[in-house]
Amino acid sequence: MNRGKQPLPAPSLPLPPAVAVVEPLLRRWIGLDVATVGPAALQRAVRIRMESLGIDRPEAYADRVATDEPERDALVEEVVVAESWFFRDPQVFEFVARFAMTVTALPGRAPVRILSAPCAAGEEPYSVAMALFDIGLDTSQFHIDAIDVSHAALARAARGRYSANAFRNADLTFRDRWFTSADGAAVIDDRLRGQVAFTWANLLDDGFRVGRGPYDVIFCRNLLIYLDTEARSRVEATLDALLRPDGLLVLGAAEPPIMKGRWMPAGAASVFALRRGPAVAGAASSQAGRSAAPPPARTAAPVRRPAAPRPDRRRDAPAAPVAPPPVSAASAEAAAAAAAAELAAVLAEAGSLANAHRHAEALALCETARERLGPSPELFFLMGMLHQAAGDLDRAEGCFHKTLYLDATHDEALLALALVATQRGDTRMADTYRQSAARVLARKDAS
Repeated sequence: MNRGKQPLPAPSLPLPPAVAVVEPLLRRWIGLDVATVGPAALQRAVRIRMESLGIDRPEAYADRVATDEPERDALVEEVVVAESWFFRDPQVFEFVARFAMTVTALPGRAPVRILSAPCAAGEEPYSVAMALFDIGLDTSQFHIDAIDVSHAALARAARGRYSANAFRNADLTFRDRWFTSADGAAVIDDRLRGQVAFTWANLLDDGFRVGRGPYDVIFCRNLLIYLDTEARSRVEATLDALLRPDGLLVLGAAEPPIMKGRWMPAGAASVFALRRGPAVAGAASSQAGRSAAPPPARTAAPVRRPAAPRPDRRRDAPAAPVAPPPVSAASAEAAAAAAAAELAAVLAEAGSLANAHRHAEALALCETARERLGPSPELFFLMGMLHQAAGDLDRAEGCFHKTLYLDATHDEALLALALVATQRGDTRMADTYRQSAARVLARKDAS
């Protein structure tokens, strides 16, 4: 459902009764919101399957498809059009390759694990593999799992033979490096085949998460827009559960704004990638293992009183300094808790604005909070991510450095700086930041 569907012609013999009984089955099986593909497309699919089985009555077909698993799969094949092409949105694969290169420096993170769900006929996961090989990773440094509900699409992926329709970009130099010609088709290199494991699976199945993950990168492009509200929520929960805490979620162009969880842009708007936003529960200590203190409570301005008569210094002893009223431990704890709660609310609201691509408003909110609450690593890190998403690398870099000034063990800021350096082509500095992040994580793991 996620590969650039072409409109299907309306059937010559509409079958509204069959559509009515099949629609809830498709909603349950694959979460399909029929309105997104149109009733005409579904009528056509049902008519094709009824004709192939020699069934005349819609009710009879509904009974058959409800109990016959192979027929269910056949109907899904008619509804789902698994169409894609290599390096669809090339900037996405460039960004993911830089991210994967950064992750490889982290202890215990090799191989980088990537999920492509759904994967159509393999164009997307094979594109990822090409991008990672081209950036310098070897076979031991990454692995890709690819799943789809279409048996036919998975069979094409296993064959690895593609027509000219799979090559639609202006730059096709990758085809010369990774494909050979045979009988009018482009055959993919065996080195790429070895990096991708194709499996039939359904994201909506209750047992899908079992034995999977965690993943550093998950591709789930242009699927959510075809799902109903309940199915979309279930898929988002599955993706959230399978993604590493610092992982990357790559969606289709229209999908980031419809996500309901704690997500925010991970890069420029054109890469449609998300990562988890700052935690909002216990914001003052939301980064596990970090020792950042809560922002200091603001004190009230001193009250000016009328001047007292000047003492006669010849007769009076020097006045003792007046000590400020003592602050109880309970009051200090309450003030810290109030500041943490206010920071948590700011982070949550700014994250929601960012996920809606309202970066300027999110940044303004953060700036106001910084002036009111004082500096915090969580706030500066969020501001750095916002600047990075808006393409302002200089300000992003400045915010990440301020994060590290307040919390030298903030590994995510080090990784973000590595990505910024990679975007600028400064490989030496990127390596330095990656190594620093690896040392920080190693110390945390040892503690």
